[in-house]
Amino acid sequence: MSESLVLYEAHDEHTAILTINRPKALNALNPAVLEALDLLLTRCQQEGIRTIILTGAGPKAFVAGADISAMADLTATEAEFFARSGQAVLDRLASYPGVVIAAVNGFALGGGMELAMACDLIVASANARFGQPEVGLGVIPGFGGTQRLVRLVGVQRARELVFSARMIKAPEALQLGIALEVVEEGAAVTRALALAATIGGKGPVAVRLAKEAINSHLDGTLAEGLSAEARLFGRCFKTADQDEGMAAFLGKRAAVFING
Repeated sequence: MSESLVLYEAHDEHTAILTINRPKALNALNPAVLEALDLLLTRCQQEGIRTIILTGAGPKAFVAGADISAMADLTATEAEFFARSGQAVLDRLASYPGVVIAAVNGFALGGGMELAMACDLIVASANARFGQPEVGLGVIPGFGGTQRLVRLVGVQRARELVFSARMIKAPEALQLGIALEVVEEGAAVTRALALAATIGGKGPVAVRLAKEAINSHLDGTLAEGLSAEARLFGRCFKTADQDEGMAAFLGKRAAVFING
């Protein structure tokens, strides 16, 4: 496994850019890329990175899919293991204790769309293209596409996109709620960094707990989500950041959070 498959760039003390780096293969995912990404998520957590920007190398693709050459001859057992391995890494991304922003340039297809959907926010360049083309290859999405897409666009639209393997352009991705914003071509990382700076000015513990509360609803009922929200709201009042945030508000000054 080569570390160069996913590049790590520290933008500042609390923000890192991870770049899938297989431009000749349109950044296609294979087991080595997934392993490299998993290792870098561990590094980010150990270094206290609060916001990750995830993107792809080159102007053509974020990630054009899973590597077909790595899948074509898999047995059913091997294919299930590959799917579960990919799901595990994307679940780590989705539950990362900080904010993960996908900066999508070019194609985000198959595993690439699944990777983007595992992030908290998606900023798309004008040339971005999204799709789950797996049924055209005689398979189905295996890295979470049948589950996360439903949560983003609803059951009926998810069925249409998966059953037809239709590719959609950035404006439709925005309309459907897949992308948060569409920016001019080549500007996705810049915009993602601006979002990171805005979020970085808020209470880091509160942002982390807010993500946990939102995710708890995705995995359960409304009642379970409300219960989790109340519990996590209470936990905020054990933190120095809550003391500082409210004292700053009452004192009419800017808060200085310490992530504690």
